[in-house]
Amino acid sequence: MRQLLLFRHAKSSWDDARLTDHARPLNMRGRKAADAMAAEMRELGLAPDVVLVSSARRTLQTLEALQPLEGPPIIEVMDDLYLAPWPAMLDVLRRLPQTARSAMVIGHNPGLHDLALALLGPAGAAMGSAAAQRLAAGFPTGALAEFTLAAPWGQIGEGSGRLVRFLAPRDLPEVAA
Repeated sequence: MRQLLLFRHAKSSWDDARLTDHARPLNMRGRKAADAMAAEMRELGLAPDVVLVSSARRTLQTLEALQPLEGPPIIEVMDDLYLAPWPAMLDVLRRLPQTARSAMVIGHNPGLHDLALALLGPAGAAMGSAAAQRLAAGFPTGALAEFTLAAPWGQIGEGSGRLVRFLAPRDLPEVAA
């Protein structure tokens, strides 16, 4: 079994209209949420072997907040993940080394949400678990979807993932307060 963690970047700032979308940083709420999610990931023992991260400033700052990650993992910053549609993300995942047992993608919506729904597939969505229902409703900033995959990386596709958990910052007491 393989593990795939899909992490949407934390809340970003729109304060500086001069910045390009790619250059937008996290805002204070996003930093707090990312720190809380990092602590929760450590508590749950989530430690990817490989981290694929969009080259956008907000995704890189989200990754910084998650550090230190156990391992440490191989980290690859990828321009191709910036606002990528889900099929492009899936292609990147299919090229992962077969020796990787766990990978994390830190990216953007709508591609990340669409990828999660594709991995879940119609059968997984129809099972109606609370986590699947929450995922179907949206993928908020700072949220994490954990999947298990029975297929090798090169063969993953629609419906090949089983959703283990879906966690958003608002689920954590230190953020919800």
